[in-house]
Amino acid sequence: MAVYYDQQKYESLREEYSFLRYQSYDYHINNQMMSVKFSFSLDDKYFFYPSFEMPSRDFYRWDNIEKDQLDTLIFNIGMAELVSYWKLACPKKVYIAPHYIDDNQIKWWKKLYFNGLGEFFYLNKISTNVNDFMSIVVESDIPCKKLHSSLNERTLVPVGGGKDSAVTIELLRNKMPLIPFIINPRGATIDTVTAAGYEMSQAAVINRTLDPTMLKMNNEGFLNGHTPFSALLAFYSLLVATATNSKYIALSNESSANESTVPDTEINHQYSKSLTFENDFRDYVKNYISDEIQYFSFLRPLNELQIANQFSKFEHYHDVFRSCNAGSKTNSWCGKCPKCLFTWIILSPFLSHEKLMKIFGSDVINDESLKPILAQLKGEAEVKPFECVGTVEEVNACLMKNSQDDSFEILLHSYDDNNNLPSIFENILKNNL
Repeated sequence: MAVYYDQQKYESLREEYSFLRYQSYDYHINNQMMSVKFSFSLDDKYFFYPSFEMPSRDFYRWDNIEKDQLDTLIFNIGMAELVSYWKLACPKKVYIAPHYIDDNQIKWWKKLYFNGLGEFFYLNKISTNVNDFMSIVVESDIPCKKLHSSLNERTLVPVGGGKDSAVTIELLRNKMPLIPFIINPRGATIDTVTAAGYEMSQAAVINRTLDPTMLKMNNEGFLNGHTPFSALLAFYSLLVATATNSKYIALSNESSANESTVPDTEINHQYSKSLTFENDFRDYVKNYISDEIQYFSFLRPLNELQIANQFSKFEHYHDVFRSCNAGSKTNSWCGKCPKCLFTWIILSPFLSHEKLMKIFGSDVINDESLKPILAQLKGEAEVKPFECVGTVEEVNACLMKNSQDDSFEILLHSYDDNNNLPSIFENILKNNL
């Protein structure tokens, strides 16, 4: 497991760079697309202009959104984006210039940043706490306006290209109006949408661009590491849901995402996929953005074993899905990482060895070089891989399926009632179990 820097590096950068400022945002809408650019400044020495584009679709209804409501949505996306630039030097102060946020919002954002950077702090050997790691200073008295609009019974489904979002789409697509949503389309996400029977013109797309200065600084000795991408996805999905008049945003995070994975904390390295974040986000949306939009994870009641069981039935996705981060740029399975090994293990009770060989292109489970990773997945090492993999219990249940142990059957027939599913979605899910 890589360690990038240490406490001394963290402290020295904080002394050298005292603040990050969220200066402004700017956006334009025409017949082709919506384009948005943010402006951040690190100590007035480095300037960052991350951006995104939203290509036009027939189902967008920009005319129905008031300018100040659109400001609310975009401003909050910027608040989610800025953490990627804060982590370069971890300055003590963050100034918010475009809009006013109250004390409860400040606490909310600090909680998200701190917990969402749990893996970042751990791998960089940084010791800090939620009170001291940053302070947020508001420089504006311009409030954000809450949205008030009538939404349709339509569901937005973010698609990541793995088995989970494929299961969500497959179980919902014939039950209700649905719009797939992709950030930065790539092979697996595009292929998943088309395998589900949609044209890309029927999918909402965001093309997000990181500022090249940040990428350059990552190679020059500034701090680097994981940031809460799923929180970004959450705020982007609010914009898309509003533009499409969609009442529901259905994520595909499972119950395993609630497991603590960062040592000596109660934080999952993918904190923004957890139920804790989901609940916090729902409260934030209700208090500050919209009373109508409902954000939840459709697969939250299920574990990885149950999702794999469902996925195994949908053969038209088997050749196109990809869960390997290392192979994402080439739309392939690397066959050497925790994601590849875990995905093989979780599918192995339901698909033949021959079929798995066809999917992965190699005999992943019998690869001797993966034994250390297997030990981590089985709970025989101090730390689990910082990847979206299932629990130790789920891994061992799959590996011991044919033994006298009954954990496999117990997991296969479990249901987590601690979820936020609207009744219509819960009925659909239960009817497919």
